[in-house]
Amino acid sequence: MRATPDLNTARWRKSSYSGNQQGDACVEVADALPGTVPVRDSKHTAGPVLTLRDRAWQRFIDGLKGGSL
Repeated sequence: MRATPDLNTARWRKSSYSGNQQGDACVEVADALPGTVPVRDSKHTAGPVLTLRDRAWQRFIDGLKGGSL
C-alpha cells in the first residue's frame, strides 16, 4: 500500500475549462507529487481528496480527449 502524500503544501490548480460562477462544478488537481495526482472539489477545498496514480489519471484524461468517457 502507498503512503498518502502530504498535501499541506500542495499547489492546486483548476481547469481552464471551469466556469467562474459560484456553484460551478469543478475539480482541482495538485501538481509536483511524483507518481500521484490528488483531485478535489473546488467548492469544498477542505473536503476529501481522491488520490490517483499518475498512470490512472493519464488514462482518464486520454479517455476524455478521445471521447470514450
